[in-house]
Amino acid sequence: MALMDFLCWRAATLLLLFASGLECISVHISNDEPVYIIPGSTLVLRAHIQYGSPDELAAVTWERQPESAAPDGRAVLASCPGGSLPLPVQCGGATRPNVRASVEREASVLHVSEYGKADVGVYAVTVTGKAGQSSTARCIVREYEAVHHVTVSINVSHSSLVCGEAWGTEPQFSWLHERDAVTGSVGRVSADGATLVVTKLPICGHFTCVVSNKMGYSSATYTAGGTGTGTEATGCENILTTTFKKCQKILGGGGGSLLMYIINLRKSFYCHQQDLCYHNRSLYLHCLLLGHT
Repeated sequence: MALMDFLCWRAATLLLLFASGLECISVHISNDEPVYIIPGSTLVLRAHIQYGSPDELAAVTWERQPESAAPDGRAVLASCPGGSLPLPVQCGGATRPNVRASVEREASVLHVSEYGKADVGVYAVTVTGKAGQSSTARCIVREYEAVHHVTVSINVSHSSLVCGEAWGTEPQFSWLHERDAVTGSVGRVSADGATLVVTKLPICGHFTCVVSNKMGYSSATYTAGGTGTGTEATGCENILTTTFKKCQKILGGGGGSLLMYIINLRKSFYCHQQDLCYHNRSLYLHCLLLGHT
């Protein structure tokens, strides 16, 4: 008899668990996060809803709040009825004319047309069951930004050029040397495209980094060596030649190793004006120190 009581208790427990499982409601947003939207286009968020039957669904609510989670910025976008209504159901309670939402079988879809800065934030969809249970899913939505403020700088110690961009969304980098695409004979580009390691020495000419995304492109050019006009045309050779003559005058016949170092620099110089000016000052200082010892 005790065994029969135990079996009956187990069966009743399983039935209760099974019944509560039918009332379980969950939701998740299918879009990859974060979502970036180009201004003026339409944001579409799709939420997948899991429930036992449509009768268990009481309501679906879409909301938006600032990404900073400021409580005063929370706004209800649309409220959707549940139940056994014919699907799809268009939701009411939209707070803006560019917002509409609907409930489909096991899904709810939110449309925000003419997307702008006011539509940026964290979107939340909450599904509520007739028994009072609820589930919420969230998704960050941001404005798709154009490319801004492209810069190119040099890392002399690694013989590389580094391209930077301020805040554009999904930036794509490409490199040009004298207006032609960079090939293996000039250098190699890093996996993210932002760095060009120059293997063709000396580093001379015009190197252009082009940064682009869905909204357009911007570029910056780095000029190395005496390929420009005016002060740029001074050139690496002239700077090191001047240093060589100054050192010769100060040291006379002494300081042979330092002079040889300058000669070697002249043979395999980096054609970068600012760095050579630095070398020029440093070498000249060495000459002055040696000349007074």
